[in-house]
Amino acid sequence: MRLTIALFLLGVSACYHEAQAQTTVKGIVVNIQGEYLEGISVRSQGKATKTNEQGYFELYIAKPGEFNLDFSGVGFHKHHLTVQPNGLETNIQNQILQESKHQIEQIDVKGYNSVNHHSLEVSKSGVRDLDLPQAVQVINSQVISDQQVNVLSDALKNANGVALGANRGGVNENFYARGYSLGTNNIFKNGARTNNGGSIEASTLESVQILKGSAALLYGGVSGGAVLNLVTKKPKFENGGEVSMRFGSYNQYKPIVDVYGPISQKLAFRIIGTGSYAESFRDEVESKRIYVNPSLLYQMNEKSSLNVMFDYLKSDFTPDFGIGSVEGKIQKEVGRNAFINVPWAFNKTNSSNAQADFGHQFNEDWKLQVLASYQQYNRDYYGAERIQANAQGIAPRTLNRTKQDELTYNQQVNLTGKLTTGFLKHQILVGGDADESNVKNYAFNIYAKGGTQPNTSYDNIDLFNPYAAGMRSDKPLDSLKTRTTTDVFRVGAFVQDLVSVTEQFKVLLGVRYTYQNTGRGLVYDYKTNTETTTPNVGKDKVDMGNKIDKAWSPKFALIYQPLVSTSVYVSYSNNFVSNAGYDVNYQPMTPSSIDQYEAGIKNDFLQGRLSTNLTWYRIQNNNFAQTIIGADGKVADANMKEFTGVSASDGIELDVAGELGKGFNVLAGYSYNFMRYLETNDNGVVEGIRLVGTTAHTGNATLFYSLPDHIAKGLKLGVSAFYTGKRNAGWNTTKVNQKDGVDRIIPIDPFTTFDFTAGYTYKNWNIMAKVNNIGNAFNYYVHENYSVNPIPPRGFTTTLSYKF
Repeated sequence: MRLTIALFLLGVSACYHEAQAQTTVKGIVVNIQGEYLEGISVRSQGKATKTNEQGYFELYIAKPGEFNLDFSGVGFHKHHLTVQPNGLETNIQNQILQESKHQIEQIDVKGYNSVNHHSLEVSKSGVRDLDLPQAVQVINSQVISDQQVNVLSDALKNANGVALGANRGGVNENFYARGYSLGTNNIFKNGARTNNGGSIEASTLESVQILKGSAALLYGGVSGGAVLNLVTKKPKFENGGEVSMRFGSYNQYKPIVDVYGPISQKLAFRIIGTGSYAESFRDEVESKRIYVNPSLLYQMNEKSSLNVMFDYLKSDFTPDFGIGSVEGKIQKEVGRNAFINVPWAFNKTNSSNAQADFGHQFNEDWKLQVLASYQQYNRDYYGAERIQANAQGIAPRTLNRTKQDELTYNQQVNLTGKLTTGFLKHQILVGGDADESNVKNYAFNIYAKGGTQPNTSYDNIDLFNPYAAGMRSDKPLDSLKTRTTTDVFRVGAFVQDLVSVTEQFKVLLGVRYTYQNTGRGLVYDYKTNTETTTPNVGKDKVDMGNKIDKAWSPKFALIYQPLVSTSVYVSYSNNFVSNAGYDVNYQPMTPSSIDQYEAGIKNDFLQGRLSTNLTWYRIQNNNFAQTIIGADGKVADANMKEFTGVSASDGIELDVAGELGKGFNVLAGYSYNFMRYLETNDNGVVEGIRLVGTTAHTGNATLFYSLPDHIAKGLKLGVSAFYTGKRNAGWNTTKVNQKDGVDRIIPIDPFTTFDFTAGYTYKNWNIMAKVNNIGNAFNYYVHENYSVNPIPPRGFTTTLSYKF
């Protein structure tokens, strides 16, 4: 009996102690900046959970005694913690995860927080933004989601100093920064040069990184305004995804699918796909798009990874020259919706990209990146050309058909590392890159009048009554005329060193050498079945061969950081632009060397939750190439030039980004730019006048507030304002025009648009609804004086999504 009682008491005691040993462990996971980490896996004893948006987790531990917690997440080193239970609930201190540099680097900042303490892909060097003597801005995934961004221009409305311009017929998006047009050379996808034809799709974008000012040291032959790096979403070693449906004004429909997950322990995938259809407030204008983006991440080992990405975009849309111009001026009476192009006009584009990005971490200090990519771009356009009417509003419509095939290859190698020499600490970047492009431009014969003789004259249209009865609507026949093939080869090598003299004082030094070979055009004539080379004509009609450009691009900066949250810098950098033509000795014109000076303050407040960065810059071209004018005031040879012109671009930029309070995000900015010619020759452009296409003032402000759970759980409200200041359209007036009393400039008034957004999240479901241009502002984007495109009126966009 006594034995039975003893065994019973022993069993009760064992059960009591085992029950006492069972616990629920709770904690928060953050990065080294103290920012919450969402989606981190926490495992113990065969069970697992993930952190939420606040980095919080809890996990029930069934077995008694000491236990282990394992933390892991893509982009972070694995973390191991041994825990002693403390009753039924065990609270542990915040766990800090270190970023894993051997992973494909990707900035994923929740909210609109500062990136000053991050290193960005666009800088190539691994240097954190606070140490970078250059203005940088990031439009991250949260902004892209909150604003329901469809194409690149929607995202760049948030980038101060980057203004949307108009191009010929609205066939793609064109941007200006610091007075310079951002052409194909200035836009990159995951670090590789990309074409923005067809309007870049935003459903794949994790972020848009903007490196303002001269980036020639890192990227070679780019203009001095800015470089855009489009960072796409990467595969993840966890199952998940999102499906959404977006719809809006003018029959806009856009389903989006995003699925990711592991294939094995070392291989992960992601695939993003979307299709869209939209009409327009512009009569007869519509857009049809298909986009797919599969990618694979192969984690070879702890130190090496390979990311392979492919995407394809088919974009068909109606080319639209807007409302045209009347007697060289804009007439609002033409109407916001009036369609002036021929009814059958089309613009069809197809583009594809493929990339392979290999990264290897030798040790904690040294890393190698090798990137190879190709892009294929095709465009087929047919429709009416410039719409320029007389005083009565009558404009002749002439037809044009063009076709372009472009194939581009890019290869680059970047080695980053840290070392110490004496008391100096070095953060080094050594790199090299090469670009090859093959462009084929096709010209066509058009038979607008029928018969066998080419003729492009179609009809006349009354801009004030474009839908008059009897207007012509047939599509004339056409035939291939010529194909011109041009090859361009670029290669460059560069080195950069960020030297830390003390913890507060740093120096950045760098230099690049670039070689560029532009081939002569190879013209194939379809009628004669012959091929000829377009000569690069010099003296006595002698062919000078391919155009060769060589240039050095240096950079120097001083950086002072009196506080860990503050950086003050001054910098000098240089970029170059290629020049066509030849000098008085019939030698090819060398590139123009453009100097850029910049000073700025980068500052974080509220423990890094809010940043305010201020920048001043001056860009000056002291050897602007101009056509030589003879003593008689006439131009004898339009291709003969001299370095006698001077241009300048001055400005300031202010960035504000961060979290003012829990759930209260702000993103704002302001910029001023004044680009003009300082010196031109006797027949040149009048000095001191703002250049056509540039914008004086731009401003943006976005506020989003997620209401507390006890007030309205899951509800988010947002408001955005975008200001575009005065611009000049038309053409800059020349001194000859001035003498004749002719003013070719068309001043464009400023405008502001306001958007309001409301969103609600319930479990895995989310709905976002936006009303854009609430005040129904009416204004234009103008390319010279003929492509006058009204801005969209008031409209709405709604997105319903489900995450899994």
